Amino acid sequence: MSRLLKSKKEYIGLSPDSLLFRGEKKIDDTIVQLMRYDVNSILEQEVNDLEEINNCITYKNSWINIYGLHDQDIMRSISEQLSIDSIIMSEILNTHSRPRVVEYEDCLYVSAKMISLKNTDDVKIDTENIAFILKNNQLISFQERKGDVFKNVRERLRNGKRRIRKLNSDYLLFALIDVILDNYTYVISKIGENIEVLDEQVLSATDQSILVDINAYKRELVYLHKSIYPCKEMIFNLIKLESEFIDSDNENFYKELQSNINNAVDSLNNYKEILSNLLNIYHTQVSSRLNDIMKFLTVFSVIFIPLTFIAGIYGTNFEFIPELKLKFGYPLMLILMLVTAGGMLFYFKKKKWI
Repeated sequence: MSRLLKSKKEYIGLSPDSLLFRGEKKIDDTIVQLMRYDVNSILEQEVNDLEEINNCITYKNSWINIYGLHDQDIMRSISEQLSIDSIIMSEILNTHSRPRVVEYEDCLYVSAKMISLKNTDDVKIDTENIAFILKNNQLISFQERKGDVFKNVRERLRNGKRRIRKLNSDYLLFALIDVILDNYTYVISKIGENIEVLDEQVLSATDQSILVDINAYKRELVYLHKSIYPCKEMIFNLIKLESEFIDSDNENFYKELQSNINNAVDSLNNYKEILSNLLNIYHTQVSSRLNDIMKFLTVFSVIFIPLTFIAGIYGTNFEFIPELKLKFGYPLMLILMLVTAGGMLFYFKKKKWI
């Protein structure tokens, strides 16, 4: 299936509130984790009985994190227990949707793409759709797979960092989005390091392997573009939204997100331009080598044309050739050929053609 656009025939004509999972199964079981916290304390637990989830939310702030979206029955139950509108849940289950922000009557919905490298030595990029629902004192996050990309935020909560424990859940949402944007910069920088190595190698490249690498990086940057540019639009809309779910005291934090996404986009554009330049340099190098080869072959041919002419004259089958009876005719012909070839080489060298 295409990485840039993913759809299936059965998705056509679906109702906007249809709870159909549209994505790839990336985890066996759905896991629900809950963190409840205030300034003085924090409690963490894994929720096994979804019917009891609302009873667990008694602290000032709570963060419910859900791993695995493929089980439609569980997602329907979560939607009912947490009072999530079916239209919002349908959007969450469509993991190929664009990053966006929408304010509803009872919540703020935000989605983005988490980007990661499949391994540190590979240029292949992997994406995961992450959705957030922000209510007054509650943040609900949805991830496709288990893997604590928000580990540092959890540690800040556990270590009692005063700001994140004191402020409302909208600050937690900011912190999580900030992690996603920081990860954009990290992934782009790792790819950039490899591109800069290519920049040093392209002038000495002797085969097409570097062309394969350049095209591979271009393909991944296009894939990055698909995820990052819609996120930039989402951040811009989030900042100008002036939502009632975001405390006015925290709006300045959200404005920092715009600077972060702009840095990521600028870096992405810079490396795309570098790759285009590398491709041009590579083709220029290939053309230059081809010209050098053609110049050598041309010089070689031009030198042998008069020699062939001389040999052709004395190879004619006529009886009365003036030099035919000369004792030193053959050595003289060879000397003439050598002088002619040497003179032409000297002339080409003087003209700096070789």
